[in-house]
Amino acid sequence: MPLRGEAATLAALFAVPGPFSMRLVVVCAALAPLALSACNSAAPDLRFDPAEAAFIRQEGKATIEGQAFLRDRQGHLNVRYAAGEVVRLIPATAYAQARFAQFYGTRKFIPALFMPTPTQEAEYAAYTRTTKAGATGRFAFDKVAPGRYLVTTQLTWVPKGGLLSDGGAMYDEIVVTGKETDPIEVVLSGN
Repeated sequence: MPLRGEAATLAALFAVPGPFSMRLVVVCAALAPLALSACNSAAPDLRFDPAEAAFIRQEGKATIEGQAFLRDRQGHLNVRYAAGEVVRLIPATAYAQARFAQFYGTRKFIPALFMPTPTQEAEYAAYTRTTKAGATGRFAFDKVAPGRYLVTTQLTWVPKGGLLSDGGAMYDEIVVTGKETDPIEVVLSGN
């Protein structure tokens, strides 16, 4: 069934590259982050409590191992690894959970175009651990103390011939009991 009216006009604008369709895409891309930044760029109303996050500074016996990657939407079979990206281990305090709920909502992934640029409190950042992912997106944290944690990273790229970033930020939540004998496996894949 052929498209009619406005649907046909919009389909034609996006199907054939031209000055109007390109301007429309650029304007939409420029305005989307601005519209969303008012919703998710500020820190939550809670105050960070260092006492609630202090367990991250204790030496534990657990190891957290994982891999961070995303599927390339252009090829659907291509996998992009978070090679060289910073991976953060964050105590799942009330402040951190409110912050993640504000940024991620109910999902564990934020597309690149909607990733916020949050303000980072120095004290909050001081109670996190970081590492860098290897060539295949593998990462590890050792000597992790018991507690609940958020593990997070980001992976963005500009597709060949594209103008806008693809990928995004992702996280998962884990619990370390202190009774683990094997490493805790984490997969950050935007799911």
